[in-house]
Amino acid sequence: MTSRFKPAAPEPLAPVPPFAPAPPVAGAPPIAGSPPAVIQGDAPAPVPAPAPAALAWVTRGSPAYRRISLALFLSGFATFSLLYCVQPLLPALTVEFGIGAAQSSLALSLSTGFLAFSILCAGAVSERVGRRGLMFTSMALAAAFNVLAAIAPSWHLILLARALEGFVLGGVPAVAMAYLAEEIDPRGLGLSMGLYVGGTAFGGMMGRVGMSFLTDAFSWRHAMMTLGVIDLLAAAAFVWLLPVSRNFTPRTGLGPAHHLALWRRHLAHPQLPALFGVGCLVMGAFVTVYNYAGFRLLGAPFNLSASETGLIFSAYLFGMVASSAAGALADRFGRGPVMISGIAVAVLGLLLTLPASLPATIVGLVAITIGFFITHAVASGWVGALANGAKGHAASLYLLAYYLGSSVLGSAGGWFWEAHRWGGVVCFAFALLAACLALGLRVWRGPARRGAA
Repeated sequence: MTSRFKPAAPEPLAPVPPFAPAPPVAGAPPIAGSPPAVIQGDAPAPVPAPAPAALAWVTRGSPAYRRISLALFLSGFATFSLLYCVQPLLPALTVEFGIGAAQSSLALSLSTGFLAFSILCAGAVSERVGRRGLMFTSMALAAAFNVLAAIAPSWHLILLARALEGFVLGGVPAVAMAYLAEEIDPRGLGLSMGLYVGGTAFGGMMGRVGMSFLTDAFSWRHAMMTLGVIDLLAAAAFVWLLPVSRNFTPRTGLGPAHHLALWRRHLAHPQLPALFGVGCLVMGAFVTVYNYAGFRLLGAPFNLSASETGLIFSAYLFGMVASSAAGALADRFGRGPVMISGIAVAVLGLLLTLPASLPATIVGLVAITIGFFITHAVASGWVGALANGAKGHAASLYLLAYYLGSSVLGSAGGWFWEAHRWGGVVCFAFALLAACLALGLRVWRGPARRGAA
């Protein structure tokens, strides 16, 4: 899609020192644009090849930086509001369709599961068609499927619409991370990534809180339809705001073997697989807690209404602030200590939810939310710093693990709720966060720390 964004004047660009070219490979054809070889002897001395052009980074504080940050904020809002709008509806779905808590979570788990695998495809497709158009198409189609889910007459058709919604949404998360890593000056990448994650926090909060109030006032079907229309408008604003890529060149003729080789290279990295595990586990713990917190708060001894339960998701406001602050702190103090601190805060919050006390539970959910968004904001930005080229493929692997954690681990938590109620949920989430902490320490203290710790 042709961009309509035409800046009045070029933005100030931060020059990037050129990388040294790779040594020639025996028998390889000459690189396009390189000077012809000069035979030594009586011939004049060879003229040095010109240095490659510097990347056109968008610098922090520039108008383009602000437009990118706002556009990516909207993409994060749309993704998470659409993805998690059904979370506060799980108790209502169990009543209307006569299903159990674990089965009702399929309305969320199918979306996140299909999203996890479509991210791999979207990352590869974006290498050919570009980032901006793919993100817009994904946002618009997902919003349309959310409207279809709202009017679907049966439980199985709702699940089908939600699965398709998750699949088309794959064009946003991995591509958004790759776009930021390619376009933003590395000195401001942590803040821009934090703002994007802040958009996901705002979308997650508004999707959950808004759905709770609209469901109480009208019905869950009206609530889902309203959110779908809002996110269609967000998609239109996104494509108007986001500049076309400056540092991206479409690549054609890349078959499956090419993409598999790039994914294998990232999986062989000494730290990236552990970082993927951090995303999977922290997301699994977070979604498990919020999936079944509604069931707990609606029942004894709390006995809250749907709207009152939905207000608990206002804790996402703290996640918005935490994700933006985490990105800036990581730029300043290093990613390792900030990420480990986020995991520790989430563990503390989980323990605070154990007593049957509403104030303690609220404080605990706030702490879990802050800890999760700190961890995710730092980990997602760290992927781009550690990846040696093919950053879109590295981001797609991180998000594959991240959303598999939401899908598989989030649904598995339902078994613990049905068997042991909240105590079982807490034990399950604690085990996930303990493993997450171990992997986080491994990443922080790993061998390849250049520019990443």
